[in-house]
Amino acid sequence: MKINCVWEHNGGDSILYAADYVGAYTRGASREEAVLKMPEEIRRYQLWRGETPPDGYDIEIVQEKSSGLQIQDADSDVIFASEEGPLTAGEYERLKALALRSAADFLALYTSFPDKHRSAAPFRETFYGAVPRTAEEMYRHTKNVNAYYFSEVGAEADNEGTILSCRARGFEALESIEGFLSLAPMTGSYDELWSVRKVLRRFIWHDRIHAKAMYRMGIRTFGADAIADIFGFAR
Repeated sequence: MKINCVWEHNGGDSILYAADYVGAYTRGASREEAVLKMPEEIRRYQLWRGETPPDGYDIEIVQEKSSGLQIQDADSDVIFASEEGPLTAGEYERLKALALRSAADFLALYTSFPDKHRSAAPFRETFYGAVPRTAEEMYRHTKNVNAYYFSEVGAEADNEGTILSCRARGFEALESIEGFLSLAPMTGSYDELWSVRKVLRRFIWHDRIHAKAMYRMGIRTFGADAIADIFGFAR
């Protein structure tokens, strides 16, 4: 099975995105390391979506972006060529459902923690400050990009309530914009190009980054049997 990927890098540091599996990604100190990780990422992603993985994967890089950002910390500003065109109503509803499912699953993962303020993860700094260490910090960080992401395509949203409820309201705000399915890519914060497709992808990708970190921290802190493997990272 062929997996088309977008490669974003800063020197050797790499993020590889699966263009057709929205939000699936790997990171590595080199392109080769990121490529080697991709088959397992796609297998788990397909299981999460209820699909049956094939026997093997052929990874093909279809787009490259050299960046000056802190790629090793998952800073990103790439827009896929495939994200610049309009959406059909059916595509939008499918991707929206996946973004809402991702939010619901992230909330379920967070809820499964017996102590949301305890963590065995070490303290670490990145370009945006201290890395969230506890389930509570990871949840708040992940939820609170809601207003930011939607605002980049002109939708007025907030970060109130749960990660699921504020995301659902954000989609309602987006859908109130006339012709939202056909909005052209627009320049947002930090001169970054955004589109509706990119917003959908960024939500799922951002959830997945912090769900992985939260799950791994949780089993390290509380044991594998204590944390719900909602996204199937252990499968």
